[in-house]
Amino acid sequence: MQLDWTDIVLRLGAATLAGIAIGLNRDLNNKPIGMRTLSLVSLGAATVTVASVQYSTMAEHPDALSRVVQGVIQGIMAGISFIGAGVILRDRNKGTVEGLTTAATVWMSAALGIACGLAAWIVMGIAIVLALAALVGLYWLDRVMGLKNE
Repeated sequence: MQLDWTDIVLRLGAATLAGIAIGLNRDLNNKPIGMRTLSLVSLGAATVTVASVQYSTMAEHPDALSRVVQGVIQGIMAGISFIGAGVILRDRNKGTVEGLTTAATVWMSAALGIACGLAAWIVMGIAIVLALAALVGLYWLDRVMGLKNE
């Protein structure tokens, strides 16, 4: 499957914007990962995905393309977890763990990038709305219920 320039720009641009949207929430909450990092995570995931489905020799072999796309998705999602793990902090003395939501946003940004790379627009649209609802709405709910003191 050869993609034209406009389709590639749309897929990569949408991935970048999705990462920015998730990252904006992190920046507004003074978290260690924000718009720049998450836009690059999402763009990187989309770039690898688009490059995989763009490879001309494989487009002629749907079974091979399917296996490659599955491998790319597995590799991105497993590999990106290391970046997320870098923001998780455990304080043994206090018995607390911080950064789990930020780590999850890294993983989610990669998933959004993959969805954009595959042009799964409905999935991406619903996922970003739900992700932002979880980040904003559930944060508010945590505070109202007294579950978070930050």
